[in-house]
Amino acid sequence: MREVIVVGAGPVGMLLAGELARHGVDVELLERRPAAGAGTRAIGIHSPVLAALEASGTTEHLLGHAARVARGEARCRGDVVGVVRFDRLSRRFPFVATLPQAATEAVLSTGAPDPVRGATVTAMHQGSDHVRVRAAVAGHISERDARVVVAATGSGGRDLVYRAGALSRHEYPDRYLMTDATAAMDADTSVAAVHLDPAGVLESFPLPDGLRRFVAWDAAPHEADTPATRAARLREAMAVRGEAQAGEGVAAATAFGVRRVVAPRLRHGRVLSVGDTAHEVSPIGGQGMNLGLLDAVTLAPLLAEWMRTGSPPPRLDAWERRRVRSARLSAAIAAANTALGRPASPRAHRLRMGALRALLASPASAVFAHAYAMGFDADA
Repeated sequence: MREVIVVGAGPVGMLLAGELARHGVDVELLERRPAAGAGTRAIGIHSPVLAALEASGTTEHLLGHAARVARGEARCRGDVVGVVRFDRLSRRFPFVATLPQAATEAVLSTGAPDPVRGATVTAMHQGSDHVRVRAAVAGHISERDARVVVAATGSGGRDLVYRAGALSRHEYPDRYLMTDATAAMDADTSVAAVHLDPAGVLESFPLPDGLRRFVAWDAAPHEADTPATRAARLREAMAVRGEAQAGEGVAAATAFGVRRVVAPRLRHGRVLSVGDTAHEVSPIGGQGMNLGLLDAVTLAPLLAEWMRTGSPPPRLDAWERRRVRSARLSAAIAAANTALGRPASPRAHRLRMGALRALLASPASAVFAHAYAMGFDADA
């Protein structure tokens, strides 16, 4: 019988498995995907995560691949409305590190066991001293036991842990277009730009190798939506909102919606959930993956203690409360960021820009930077 089974080999599950192995825990990693994904959603890693991973050497490897965002600029039709300075925060790492999610997963996989791929978990049953996991592996149903199981499956595996309909779920009306494209020749690789426009937001974040991530608010729904029509809409949005040069090279774009789910509990007996399985927040603001990474890095030593002593450590309850509180805060920040980026009437937009200009010109701008960089997370 294994000590711990981690279900899901995305960034959060990979980090947890690697940290458990580093603490001497016998851990198995199960992953539904037959191969590591090349796609990328989350790209930003905030200072609290970098600090938490420094002791293991993971931070050094991540920064060897990443771009470093020292500040963010709020812009409107080419004018800078205000600046958020991450490089003025009193942090060990006063910046946001950005790299494609696939690169993050590759770094985190260094210390993790090789995942059992093609393993679709269909059920988990708790006994008095173990959890039995049923999975379809390469077309064959198998069962395996572990003292503890952690679900890091993202939203797709939430029903393995929570009863269907048990969690409150909020669907935002917003939809977005996203692509990674070659940056304009004069783009500052240390600056993230948020173009606030009456027609909706366009976010532009530096990536390694001369690329930038572009995310634009998109009116929905669209009939006969295709990669070509999405790319055309994104190019138009970039041209209107100040990124015309980079927009010329956009050949394809993906579309996505956002929702909010925050579970009130992360543990039921010997089954725990982390990351998007337990709390899913709007990606506008870039905190979702970081929440999960902090879940994982703070949970690993507690599970290692459980395996050594044979009993759940008392600190596990405090960990659960901290992570739920942090998820609720991140969800609130993400909701505010989402609302800020919606289309507005000319009058409402002028009022919005005036308020934002005043905020970012005041000492409160440091609080804004602190919140965006997850400085208020309970484990920061």
